[in-house]
Amino acid sequence: MKQLLLLLLALSATLASAQKSAFTARAINLPAEIADRDNQFSGLCRYGNQLLLLSESRLQENAEAKVYALDFTSLDAQLATQQTTELPYKKYLLRNLDKLRARIDSTGQHYEGLEALTVLGNVAYFSVETATSSAYCYVLKGPIDDARNTITLDTHYLVPLAKPTLTNGTHIYNAGFEAMASYGQNLLLLYEHNYFAHDNYAFTLPTAETAPDIPQYVPIKRLPFRVTDMVPTGKNRFIGINYFFSGPDDSVYRPAPTDPNTKFVRSEAGYQNYCRLISLRYKHGRISWKPLFELPKEYMLYNWEGLAAYRGGYFLINDKYGPSNQSTLLYLQKK
Repeated sequence: MKQLLLLLLALSATLASAQKSAFTARAINLPAEIADRDNQFSGLCRYGNQLLLLSESRLQENAEAKVYALDFTSLDAQLATQQTTELPYKKYLLRNLDKLRARIDSTGQHYEGLEALTVLGNVAYFSVETATSSAYCYVLKGPIDDARNTITLDTHYLVPLAKPTLTNGTHIYNAGFEAMASYGQNLLLLYEHNYFAHDNYAFTLPTAETAPDIPQYVPIKRLPFRVTDMVPTGKNRFIGINYFFSGPDDSVYRPAPTDPNTKFVRSEAGYQNYCRLISLRYKHGRISWKPLFELPKEYMLYNWEGLAAYRGGYFLINDKYGPSNQSTLLYLQKK
Protein backbone atom coordinates (compact mmCIF):
# COMPACT_ATOMS: atom_id res chain seq x y z
CA MET A 1 0.00 0.00 0.00
CA LYS A 2 2.82 2.39 0.88
CA GLN A 3 4.57 1.70 -2.43
CA LEU A 4 1.31 2.29 -4.31
CA LEU A 5 0.81 5.59 -2.51
CA LEU A 6 4.35 6.73 -3.37
CA LEU A 7 3.76 5.75 -7.00
CA LEU A 8 0.53 7.75 -7.16
CA LEU A 9 2.22 10.78 -5.59
CA ALA A 10 5.08 10.59 -8.09
CA LEU A 11 2.59 10.30 -10.96
CA SER A 12 0.65 13.29 -9.65
CA ALA A 13 3.84 15.37 -9.44
CA THR A 14 4.77 14.35 -12.99
CA LEU A 15 1.36 15.37 -14.34
CA ALA A 16 1.50 18.69 -12.49
CA SER A 17 4.94 19.38 -13.93
CA ALA A 18 3.68 18.54 -17.40
CA GLN A 19 0.77 20.95 -16.99
CA LYS A 20 3.05 23.77 -15.87
CA SER A 21 5.40 23.29 -18.83
CA ALA A 22 2.72 23.04 -21.55
CA PHE A 23 2.95 26.78 -22.36
CA THR A 24 5.66 29.35 -22.91
CA ALA A 25 4.99 32.83 -21.47
CA ARG A 26 5.60 35.65 -23.96
CA ALA A 27 5.30 39.30 -22.89
CA ILE A 28 3.91 41.64 -25.56
CA ASN A 29 5.59 45.00 -26.14
CA LEU A 30 2.70 47.46 -25.81
CA PRO A 31 2.46 51.04 -27.12
CA ALA A 32 3.10 53.60 -24.38
CA GLU A 33 -0.50 54.81 -24.35
CA ILE A 34 -1.85 51.30 -23.75
CA ALA A 35 0.87 50.38 -21.25
CA ASP A 36 -0.16 53.33 -19.06
CA ARG A 37 -1.24 51.85 -15.71
CA ASP A 38 -4.09 54.35 -15.41
CA ASN A 39 -6.02 52.38 -18.04
CA GLN A 40 -6.66 49.77 -15.33
CA PHE A 41 -7.59 47.06 -17.83
CA SER A 42 -10.24 44.65 -16.62
CA GLY A 43 -11.08 42.45 -19.59
CA LEU A 44 -10.05 41.00 -22.96
CA CYS A 45 -12.17 39.80 -25.86
CA ARG A 46 -11.71 38.64 -29.45
CA TYR A 47 -13.64 40.59 -32.08
CA GLY A 48 -12.97 39.59 -35.68
CA ASN A 49 -9.25 40.06 -36.29
CA GLN A 50 -8.88 42.24 -33.20
CA LEU A 51 -8.06 41.73 -29.56
CA LEU A 52 -10.16 44.16 -27.51
CA LEU A 53 -8.72 45.57 -24.27
CA LEU A 54 -11.33 46.86 -21.82
CA SER A 55 -10.42 49.79 -19.59
CA GLU A 56 -12.31 50.00 -16.30
CA SER A 57 -13.42 53.45 -17.47
CA ARG A 58 -13.64 54.83 -13.94
CA LEU A 59 -15.66 57.96 -14.69
CA GLN A 60 -15.55 59.01 -11.05
CA GLU A 61 -11.79 59.47 -11.51
CA ASN A 62 -12.28 61.38 -14.78
CA ALA A 63 -11.05 58.38 -16.79
CA GLU A 64 -11.91 58.21 -20.48
CA ALA A 65 -14.57 55.62 -21.39
CA LYS A 66 -12.83 53.45 -24.00
CA VAL A 67 -11.87 50.08 -25.42
CA TYR A 68 -8.52 49.61 -27.20
CA ALA A 69 -7.98 47.18 -30.08
CA LEU A 70 -4.85 45.41 -31.32
CA ASP A 71 -4.99 43.45 -34.58
CA PHE A 72 -3.86 39.84 -34.51
CA THR A 73 -1.74 40.24 -37.65
CA SER A 74 0.54 42.66 -35.78
CA LEU A 75 0.48 40.52 -32.64
CA ASP A 76 1.45 37.44 -34.67
CA ALA A 77 4.32 39.34 -36.26
CA GLN A 78 5.68 40.41 -32.88
CA LEU A 79 5.36 36.89 -31.49
CA ALA A 80 7.06 35.38 -34.53
CA THR A 81 9.98 37.81 -34.76
CA GLN A 82 10.20 39.07 -31.15
CA GLN A 83 10.33 42.55 -32.66
CA THR A 84 10.16 45.54 -30.34
CA THR A 85 8.58 48.00 -32.75
CA GLU A 86 5.42 49.60 -31.40
CA LEU A 87 2.17 47.85 -32.25
CA PRO A 88 -0.48 49.77 -34.21
CA TYR A 89 -3.77 50.13 -32.36
CA LYS A 90 -7.16 51.78 -32.46
CA LYS A 91 -9.46 53.09 -29.76
CA TYR A 92 -13.24 52.73 -29.52
CA LEU A 93 -14.86 55.50 -27.50
CA LEU A 94 -17.78 54.45 -25.30
CA ARG A 95 -20.79 56.70 -25.77
CA ASN A 96 -23.55 57.14 -23.16
CA LEU A 97 -21.66 55.51 -20.31
CA ASP A 98 -22.03 58.73 -18.33
CA LYS A 99 -25.82 58.61 -18.77
CA LEU A 100 -26.00 55.00 -17.61
CA ARG A 101 -23.76 55.76 -14.66
CA ALA A 102 -26.19 58.54 -13.67
CA ARG A 103 -29.09 56.07 -13.85
CA ILE A 104 -27.22 53.59 -11.66
CA ASP A 105 -26.30 56.20 -9.08
CA SER A 106 -29.85 57.62 -9.07
CA THR A 107 -31.16 54.30 -7.74
CA GLY A 108 -28.87 54.42 -4.69
CA GLN A 109 -26.24 52.14 -6.25
CA HIS A 110 -22.74 53.44 -7.01
CA TYR A 111 -20.89 52.86 -10.30
CA GLU A 112 -17.22 51.91 -9.91
CA GLY A 113 -16.13 50.67 -13.33
CA LEU A 114 -16.44 48.17 -16.18
CA GLU A 115 -15.22 44.66 -15.37
CA ALA A 116 -15.95 42.27 -18.24
CA LEU A 117 -16.51 42.38 -21.99
CA THR A 118 -17.85 39.94 -24.56
CA VAL A 119 -19.09 40.44 -28.12
CA LEU A 120 -21.95 38.72 -29.97
CA GLY A 121 -22.04 39.64 -33.64
CA ASN A 122 -21.28 43.36 -33.56
CA VAL A 123 -22.88 43.99 -30.14
CA ALA A 124 -20.60 44.46 -27.15
CA TYR A 125 -21.78 43.50 -23.65
CA PHE A 126 -20.21 44.93 -20.50
CA SER A 127 -20.54 44.09 -16.83
CA VAL A 128 -20.49 46.98 -14.34
CA GLU A 129 -19.01 46.70 -10.87
CA THR A 130 -20.54 48.81 -8.12
CA ALA A 131 -19.40 49.89 -4.67
CA THR A 132 -19.31 47.20 -1.98
CA SER A 133 -22.41 48.60 -0.28
CA SER A 134 -24.47 48.38 -3.50
CA ALA A 135 -26.84 45.43 -3.77
CA TYR A 136 -26.60 45.12 -7.55
CA CYS A 137 -24.12 44.99 -10.41
CA TYR A 138 -25.27 45.60 -14.00
CA VAL A 139 -24.98 44.52 -17.63
CA LEU A 140 -24.82 47.08 -20.47
CA LYS A 141 -24.74 46.64 -24.25
CA GLY A 142 -24.15 48.62 -27.43
CA PRO A 143 -23.31 48.10 -31.13
CA ILE A 144 -19.72 48.51 -32.33
CA ASP A 145 -19.30 51.04 -35.12
CA ASP A 146 -16.01 50.25 -36.88
CA ALA A 147 -16.31 53.20 -39.24
CA ARG A 148 -16.55 55.74 -36.42
CA ASN A 149 -14.53 53.77 -33.82
CA THR A 150 -17.33 54.04 -31.28
CA ILE A 151 -19.49 51.78 -29.14
CA THR A 152 -22.78 53.52 -28.41
CA LEU A 153 -24.37 52.06 -25.30
CA ASP A 154 -28.12 51.52 -25.29
CA THR A 155 -29.50 53.86 -22.60
CA HIS A 156 -32.62 51.67 -22.28
CA TYR A 157 -30.64 48.49 -21.54
CA LEU A 158 -29.55 48.24 -17.92
CA VAL A 159 -29.92 44.74 -16.45
CA PRO A 160 -29.40 44.39 -12.67
CA LEU A 161 -27.59 41.37 -11.18
CA ALA A 162 -28.10 40.76 -7.47
CA LYS A 163 -24.82 40.30 -5.60
CA PRO A 164 -24.47 37.10 -3.54
CA THR A 165 -23.99 37.82 0.17
CA LEU A 166 -22.47 36.19 3.21
CA THR A 167 -24.80 34.48 5.68
CA ASN A 168 -24.96 37.69 7.73
CA GLY A 169 -26.21 39.59 4.67
CA THR A 170 -23.02 41.58 4.04
CA HIS A 171 -21.33 41.89 0.65
CA ILE A 172 -17.84 40.77 -0.35
CA TYR A 173 -15.47 43.74 -0.41
CA ASN A 174 -14.82 45.13 -3.90
CA ALA A 175 -16.38 42.15 -5.71
CA GLY A 176 -18.49 42.05 -8.84
CA PHE A 177 -19.31 39.88 -11.84
CA GLU A 178 -15.80 39.96 -13.28
CA ALA A 179 -16.16 36.93 -15.58
CA MET A 180 -18.57 37.02 -18.52
CA ALA A 181 -18.69 34.87 -21.66
CA SER A 182 -21.15 34.00 -24.40
CA TYR A 183 -22.64 30.59 -25.09
CA GLY A 184 -25.02 30.42 -28.00
CA GLN A 185 -27.19 33.53 -27.79
CA ASN A 186 -26.81 33.78 -24.02
CA LEU A 187 -24.38 35.29 -21.55
CA LEU A 188 -22.88 33.46 -18.59
CA LEU A 189 -21.68 35.62 -15.68
CA LEU A 190 -19.63 34.46 -12.69
CA TYR A 191 -19.27 36.42 -9.50
CA GLU A 192 -15.74 37.07 -8.31
CA HIS A 193 -16.25 35.09 -5.06
CA ASN A 194 -17.64 31.54 -5.36
CA TYR A 195 -16.58 29.99 -2.05
CA PHE A 196 -19.59 30.71 0.13
CA ALA A 197 -20.39 28.08 2.75
CA HIS A 198 -23.96 28.20 1.43
CA ASP A 199 -25.11 28.05 -2.21
CA ASN A 200 -22.83 29.41 -4.94
CA TYR A 201 -24.34 30.43 -8.25
CA ALA A 202 -23.72 32.14 -11.58
CA PHE A 203 -26.22 33.94 -13.83
CA THR A 204 -27.32 33.27 -17.39
CA LEU A 205 -28.86 36.05 -19.42
CA PRO A 206 -30.50 35.76 -22.87
CA THR A 207 -29.45 38.25 -25.52
CA ALA A 208 -32.18 37.60 -28.09
CA GLU A 209 -34.37 40.65 -28.67
CA THR A 210 -37.54 38.59 -28.12
CA ALA A 211 -36.40 37.15 -24.76
CA PRO A 212 -37.00 38.95 -21.44
CA ASP A 213 -33.90 40.42 -19.81
CA ILE A 214 -34.29 38.28 -16.70
CA PRO A 215 -31.13 36.65 -15.25
CA GLN A 216 -31.47 32.98 -14.30
CA TYR A 217 -29.58 31.34 -11.43
CA VAL A 218 -27.12 28.52 -12.22
CA PRO A 219 -25.51 26.52 -9.36
CA ILE A 220 -21.71 26.35 -9.45
CA LYS A 221 -19.43 23.90 -7.70
CA ARG A 222 -17.71 25.64 -4.79
CA LEU A 223 -14.59 27.36 -6.16
CA PRO A 224 -11.76 28.86 -4.04
CA PHE A 225 -9.98 32.18 -4.61
CA ARG A 226 -11.23 34.75 -7.15
CA VAL A 227 -12.55 34.35 -10.70
CA THR A 228 -11.52 37.42 -12.70
CA ASP A 229 -12.42 36.52 -16.30
CA MET A 230 -13.37 33.62 -18.56
CA VAL A 231 -13.62 32.79 -22.23
CA PRO A 232 -15.67 30.19 -24.18
CA THR A 233 -13.58 27.39 -25.68
CA GLY A 234 -16.21 24.95 -26.95
CA LYS A 235 -19.82 23.91 -26.53
CA ASN A 236 -20.71 24.93 -22.97
CA ARG A 237 -17.00 24.85 -22.04
CA PHE A 238 -14.95 27.75 -20.75
CA ILE A 239 -11.50 28.64 -19.42
CA GLY A 240 -11.26 31.02 -16.47
CA ILE A 241 -8.66 32.88 -14.40
CA ASN A 242 -8.59 31.59 -10.82
CA TYR A 243 -6.51 34.02 -8.81
CA PHE A 244 -5.57 34.69 -5.19
CA PHE A 245 -4.28 38.16 -4.39
CA SER A 246 -2.43 38.38 -1.10
CA GLY A 247 -3.48 41.58 0.63
CA PRO A 248 -5.20 42.84 3.78
CA ASP A 249 -8.48 43.51 1.95
CA ASP A 250 -8.69 40.01 0.49
CA SER A 251 -8.89 38.01 3.71
CA VAL A 252 -12.32 36.65 2.69
CA TYR A 253 -10.58 34.72 -0.12
CA ARG A 254 -8.21 32.96 2.28
CA PRO A 255 -9.15 29.30 2.77
CA ALA A 256 -9.27 27.94 6.30
CA PRO A 257 -5.98 26.48 7.62
CA THR A 258 -7.45 22.97 7.34
CA ASP A 259 -8.66 23.56 3.77
CA PRO A 260 -6.62 21.57 1.17
CA ASN A 261 -6.45 24.70 -1.01
CA THR A 262 -4.35 26.48 1.61
CA LYS A 263 -1.24 24.77 0.27
CA PHE A 264 -1.47 26.85 -2.91
CA VAL A 265 -1.51 30.25 -1.20
CA ARG A 266 0.38 29.91 2.06
CA SER A 267 4.02 29.21 2.87
CA GLU A 268 6.06 29.52 6.04
CA ALA A 269 6.50 33.22 5.24
CA GLY A 270 2.72 33.79 5.05
CA TYR A 271 0.18 34.21 2.27
CA GLN A 272 1.35 34.62 -1.33
CA ASN A 273 -0.23 35.38 -4.69
CA TYR A 274 -1.35 32.41 -6.74
CA CYS A 275 -2.80 32.15 -10.25
CA ARG A 276 -3.96 29.29 -12.42
CA LEU A 277 -6.31 28.74 -15.32
CA ILE A 278 -9.26 26.44 -14.75
CA SER A 279 -11.60 24.59 -17.07
CA LEU A 280 -15.34 25.11 -16.51
CA ARG A 281 -18.24 23.12 -17.90
CA TYR A 282 -21.92 24.07 -17.96
CA LYS A 283 -23.90 20.81 -18.07
CA HIS A 284 -27.19 19.55 -16.67
CA GLY A 285 -28.07 22.99 -15.37
CA ARG A 286 -24.97 23.50 -13.24
CA ILE A 287 -21.31 24.50 -13.56
CA SER A 288 -18.39 22.25 -12.61
CA TRP A 289 -14.69 23.02 -12.84
CA LYS A 290 -11.21 21.52 -12.63
CA PRO A 291 -7.65 22.94 -12.58
CA LEU A 292 -5.93 23.36 -15.93
CA PHE A 293 -2.42 24.74 -15.26
CA GLU A 294 -0.56 27.21 -13.08
CA LEU A 295 1.07 30.35 -14.39
CA PRO A 296 4.89 30.57 -14.23
CA LYS A 297 6.08 31.74 -10.84
CA GLU A 298 7.39 35.10 -12.12
CA TYR A 299 3.86 36.00 -13.26
CA MET A 300 2.05 35.11 -10.03
CA LEU A 301 2.43 38.67 -8.69
CA TYR A 302 0.35 40.31 -11.43
CA ASN A 303 -3.34 40.97 -10.83
CA TRP A 304 -4.64 39.25 -13.97
CA GLU A 305 -8.05 40.61 -14.97
CA GLY A 306 -8.56 39.71 -18.65
CA LEU A 307 -8.41 36.49 -20.69
CA ALA A 308 -8.78 35.64 -24.39
CA ALA A 309 -8.15 32.32 -26.16
CA TYR A 310 -6.07 32.38 -29.35
CA ARG A 311 -4.53 29.58 -31.45
CA GLY A 312 -4.35 27.07 -28.62
CA GLY A 313 -2.92 29.64 -26.20
CA TYR A 314 -4.19 32.49 -24.07
CA PHE A 315 -3.73 36.23 -23.79
CA LEU A 316 -3.89 37.70 -20.27
CA ILE A 317 -3.81 41.31 -19.11
CA ASN A 318 -3.44 42.83 -15.66
CA ASP A 319 -4.94 46.00 -14.25
CA LYS A 320 -2.31 48.32 -12.73
CA TYR A 321 -0.98 45.92 -10.12
CA GLY A 322 2.17 43.90 -10.70
CA PRO A 323 5.98 44.17 -10.74
CA SER A 324 5.99 46.05 -14.07
CA ASN A 325 3.92 48.91 -12.57
CA GLN A 326 2.06 49.19 -15.88
CA SER A 327 -0.37 47.36 -18.14
CA THR A 328 1.17 44.01 -19.06
CA LEU A 329 -0.16 41.84 -21.88
CA LEU A 330 1.03 38.23 -21.71
CA TYR A 331 0.60 35.46 -24.24
CA LEU A 332 0.76 31.87 -23.03
CA GLN A 333 1.90 30.10 -26.18
CA LYS A 334 1.30 26.38 -26.49
CA LYS A 335 4.53 24.47 -26.96
